[in-house]
Amino acid sequence: MDLFNLEWGVIWNYRDMFIRGVGITLVLTLAGYCGGIILGLLLGLGQVSTRKIIYWPCKIYVDLIRGTPMLVQIFIIHFALFPTIFGHSLGYMVSGITALVINCAAYNAEIFRAGIQSIAKGQMEAARSLGLTYGQAMRKVILPQAFRRMIPPLGNEFIALLKDSSLLMVIAAPDILYTSKVIAGATFRQWEPYLFAALLYLILTYIATKIIAFIEKRYSNTYIPRKAKGRLAR
Repeated sequence: MDLFNLEWGVIWNYRDMFIRGVGITLVLTLAGYCGGIILGLLLGLGQVSTRKIIYWPCKIYVDLIRGTPMLVQIFIIHFALFPTIFGHSLGYMVSGITALVINCAAYNAEIFRAGIQSIAKGQMEAARSLGLTYGQAMRKVILPQAFRRMIPPLGNEFIALLKDSSLLMVIAAPDILYTSKVIAGATFRQWEPYLFAALLYLILTYIATKIIAFIEKRYSNTYIPRKAKGRLAR
């Protein structure tokens, strides 16, 4: 096929499938990321715990997941874990979200751990001296400060997860990449579907980057709301 003789009408003819593919990709990514944030926070807190019974399971989990390929994790969850527990597969949506949550949580846990440990120990000591419990000090003093520092790496993890969600095509999740594969097989056109898939991922990651940059700016120490800027100008 001539690279300079592309037939973009193929994309238009299958536009509904691509629209559905974008929707599935976003649902899988957002669900996986939200679950990964919650589980990652718990694991991150566990990794800074002084209790070995809490620390070591969290540490082993993070090292195990970060040390194995995500593709292998998807295969184990979809073809081995769920069929063993339930007797059959639970479908691409459940398996896909579960795999993304488990993988994302391990990386987010390291982000939370590093963010928490970047705060001076005196902050915790000062909070405890005021009568706050460990949980209250962590929730009201440490995490709010650490959150500002964690926004960039958490944003990077979301973008990485968005692109890694394409691996779910191996379990027939009808996302952007799987849709491109199906269209390429049906039309015998290879360039157009895959180039368009790359373009869609590029657009999604660009939008995500802009949103993350806005959030990072909003929570930066130098951020001044527009109303405050107007008062200062006077």
